[in-house]
Amino acid sequence: QVQLVESGGGSVQAGGSLRLSCAASGYTSSWGCMGWFRQAPGKEREWVAGINLFGAAYYTDSVKGRFTISQDNAKNTLYLQMNSLKPEDPAMYYCAARVGAAWCPPNPGLYNSWGQGTQVTVSS
Repeated sequence: QVQLVESGGGSVQAGGSLRLSCAASGYTSSWGCMGWFRQAPGKEREWVAGINLFGAAYYTDSVKGRFTISQDNAKNTLYLQMNSLKPEDPAMYYCAARVGAAWCPPNPGLYNSWGQGTQVTVSS
């Protein structure tokens, strides 16, 4: 089991930037993919980005070119650099880990471990 703790959320103006961090502990060598999801009030949890154990990164279309997912294996930390934030980006952002194959599916039900979330607010 992998334990995940997010940080870095906050409030920024539209066009601004934030960097989210996700510190992982536990059996981190078992994961095949780690990713970021977000959930706005009244909406379903949405996949944002994922990175597999080989370092291949994947993004949902709405954040391509604006968000960058990365990992620091030495620190067991996952990051999400968010630039050019838009009014449609605010949500609770969650870090998730999936054990097994190096595949990053968009279905949140296929992830084994979740963090508690960090709130992102964007003002126009």
